[in-house]
Amino acid sequence: MKFTLSWLKEHLDTDETLDALADKLTMIGLEVESLKDPGKALAAFTIAKVISAEQHPKADRLRVCMVDTGDGTPVQVVCGAPNARADLVSVFSPPGTYIPGKNITLGIGNIRGVESRGMLCSAAELQLSEDADGIIELPADAPIGKPYAQWASLNDPMIEINLTPNRSDCTGVHGIARDLAAADMGVFQENTPIPIKGTFPCPVKVTLDFAGTPSLCPAFGLRLIKGVKNGPSPEWMQKRLTAIGLRPINALVDITNYLTFDRARPLHVFDAAKVHGDLTVRRAKAGEQVLALDGKTYTLDETMCVIADQNGVESLAGVMGGEASGCSAETTDVLVESALWDPLNIAQTGRKLGIQTDARYRFERGVDPNFMLPGLDLATQMVLDLCGGTPSEVVLAGKPQAPDTVIEFPLDDLKRLAGLDVSPNDVRRVLVHLGFFVAGPGKSVKVAVPSWRPDVHGKADIVEEVVRIIGLDRVPATPFPPSDTAFKPVLTAIQTRTRRAKRALAARGMMEAVTWSFIGKAQAELFGGGKPELALANPIAADLSDMRPSLLPGLIANAQRNADRGFPDVALFEVGQVFTGDQPQDQFTAASGVRRALAKATGIGRHWTGGGTVDVFDVKGDALTVLTAAGAPAAALQVVPGGPAWLHPGRSGTIQIGPQNVLGYFGELHPRTLEALDVQGPLVVFEVILERIPDAKAKPTRMKPVLELSPLQPVIRDFAFVVDRKVKAGDVVRAAQNVDRKLITNVGVFDVYEGKGIDPDKKSIAIAVTLQPRDKTMTDQDIEAVAQKIVAEVSKRTGATLRG
Repeated sequence: MKFTLSWLKEHLDTDETLDALADKLTMIGLEVESLKDPGKALAAFTIAKVISAEQHPKADRLRVCMVDTGDGTPVQVVCGAPNARADLVSVFSPPGTYIPGKNITLGIGNIRGVESRGMLCSAAELQLSEDADGIIELPADAPIGKPYAQWASLNDPMIEINLTPNRSDCTGVHGIARDLAAADMGVFQENTPIPIKGTFPCPVKVTLDFAGTPSLCPAFGLRLIKGVKNGPSPEWMQKRLTAIGLRPINALVDITNYLTFDRARPLHVFDAAKVHGDLTVRRAKAGEQVLALDGKTYTLDETMCVIADQNGVESLAGVMGGEASGCSAETTDVLVESALWDPLNIAQTGRKLGIQTDARYRFERGVDPNFMLPGLDLATQMVLDLCGGTPSEVVLAGKPQAPDTVIEFPLDDLKRLAGLDVSPNDVRRVLVHLGFFVAGPGKSVKVAVPSWRPDVHGKADIVEEVVRIIGLDRVPATPFPPSDTAFKPVLTAIQTRTRRAKRALAARGMMEAVTWSFIGKAQAELFGGGKPELALANPIAADLSDMRPSLLPGLIANAQRNADRGFPDVALFEVGQVFTGDQPQDQFTAASGVRRALAKATGIGRHWTGGGTVDVFDVKGDALTVLTAAGAPAAALQVVPGGPAWLHPGRSGTIQIGPQNVLGYFGELHPRTLEALDVQGPLVVFEVILERIPDAKAKPTRMKPVLELSPLQPVIRDFAFVVDRKVKAGDVVRAAQNVDRKLITNVGVFDVYEGKGIDPDKKSIAIAVTLQPRDKTMTDQDIEAVAQKIVAEVSKRTGATLRG
């Protein structure tokens, strides 16, 4: 929501500074997104007059100008504008001025041997327009030396606020001023519209035709104004519309746009000569089309609400008008419409057709029903003032009336819910200034909710209104009560795992990405999804039709986009939700990642020390790091070859704790997967499910165990076993560890060999076993005894033989 300071002051009598108003807006829940003060940005630019303009001695297209800046001493400026000439009044910037259109700070220049001590500016250089063909030309009577922004009335700051969806009343400047006045930032100017009495019956009738279906239009008001003269809107209105990013069109259209932002009351005007017969508000017929004001033709269905005449659809109700009945300079008779629409239907229609307008933005949030007819009167008055004409009586279909909401509010709820001590008089004052009606002398009062606040439903909402106006800074800081027992963790187990997973992956050089929760159906089916219950009823795009069964499609697509833009070596990760069904138990938190090209865990990109292309072991390390950081028992993790169909069968693995608890997968993408996703490798990926990590066993104490460091020398013995090819290295490692878990502190694989000297169906696995004695130094006999036990246990578990 954008507005200017002068616009705000039409509804708020205030002497507060811009910064004070901006701070207060944020404090009362209307967060300020940006402040733009063109007067401040253009403060150094002044009005100047060119005394003379001579040809540059060394350049055909340059002129050496002597410029009167108003301080009595002419300034020499070299100018290349084709319209630079003697007696021209323009805009001058001295050395040291920042030029916003060129993003430079001006200095004293020497242009082909001639000194230039300033600059004559174009509109593009001041970012006032895109006109860069010549310097600005001002009237001859413009005051020399005066600040240009002040003379041109460019010193009106623009404020942009970020509204939450419930604050539909603040989609207009009038509502924003009301909130600021309640916060003691000025006096609210109600500016109540005066009812306009029609002088003749409106010849166009309106019918609400929703027979057999729920009504999409609670009320519709229409008035004819005859004999208008439609031309440009006044300068003050054009400046305000331009300041907030709207393009002035003509007086009739500009009035409706102005009231949309001024009073949060969208309206529409029809050229009465182009409307055939009476108007009917109804559901669209399947296949009906309308040429809208944006020049596009839209195909409609039965869920959409339209305004139609005898010839067909004239307007998309509450979203956008039709081109056929739009107003132009030739319009002499105009129909002004003010209506109420079903907010949900407006939102659905806009999403289906991909239309985002200022009217839709307000109607889908809900407008003030009680201001429907006053808004029509206000628009009528502005048309009469700016375009002339004679108004008809209002034709009304339906009832523009908001339901009465009265809340029984105990005043001590403010202390109970917010911990805030506020006197009853202050509570009443705040609520009354916000437009609420408060009645009752005791500790409990009745509060009537105004029609423009459909978001207020109960006592907690009333407390929120008082607290945000009184000030969140007045809510006292309250310490937790002392307790003999430890407080329960603030974060849940899955929240803790999510944070640890993100930190672990970032530490491995990966960049976090956030992708859509929706993917195309073909992609969903490729990764095990695509179920009917996961298809979106109203997708925002055809390629975002299904809830994602995996994070990988989005990450893979992002990696390819980076490669297409010249950044092939990317390592991306995401921790987010995946869906296997439409029930709560079918939603899981996945930690997934993708590495592409040279984005290895040891370093990204080419380097003289080597590195090479990503491989399966990079993502294996990523997956194991995530699981370990998230609390998975490292000793219990098993890695078995193979994975889902979208992974390469010979270059992938599955991480599990037994066959019944699969934690995740890693590997290289299958060539068919690369082709289906239209991406180029090499690409390696991993994905683990954080909910499948077993919870850690509860410890009797939060104290860490005593660190025991043995003073004795550890012993490392190497063993090489010949086993069948199908035997896993992990089985050999676990068999060796099980011999004596207290004495054996580490077992690691350091070689796997297949080839000459080994049977074709066999392989050699070499392990290093670390023995850490604690009571005494081990003798050769002790070491040999343990070695014999290791050989025996490995042979028993895997059928291995000691390699000669």
